[in-house]
Amino acid sequence: MSEDRTRGGDRPGDPPPGAVTAELPVYAERVLDVADLIPPGRVMTYGDVAEWLGDGGPRQVGRVMALYGSAAPWWRVVRADGVLLPGHELRALGHYREEGTPLREAARDADGHVPRLDMRRARWDGVTGGPGDEAHT
Repeated sequence: MSEDRTRGGDRPGDPPPGAVTAELPVYAERVLDVADLIPPGRVMTYGDVAEWLGDGGPRQVGRVMALYGSAAPWWRVVRADGVLLPGHELRALGHYREEGTPLREAARDADGHVPRLDMRRARWDGVTGGPGDEAHT
């Protein structure tokens, strides 16, 4: 995507919805393009995105998502352990439930009883079931 992205999302500290930001760094644009490709109900880890791009690593992807991710489906780029984004668990959980993302319910003694992502079932391989996949359209 070469057009400027607008920001304004549901993460704390985001500018108002529709606010236009300056042009993104090339790597950030690439990361956000991958996030946009992830089908509803599926996720990729920070490391998966970096591997798919063949550039950077999980920390770089995480940094992009923290700085620019509100303009993309940020809840679909996740930690490898399936733990929901700290501080944004309830917002992410709302998206996951709306999209039917596979979750593992939390144990009763778990802190806050917040479920985790079922990574085995939710993880997207970057190919099947995505845009342009005739078998899943």
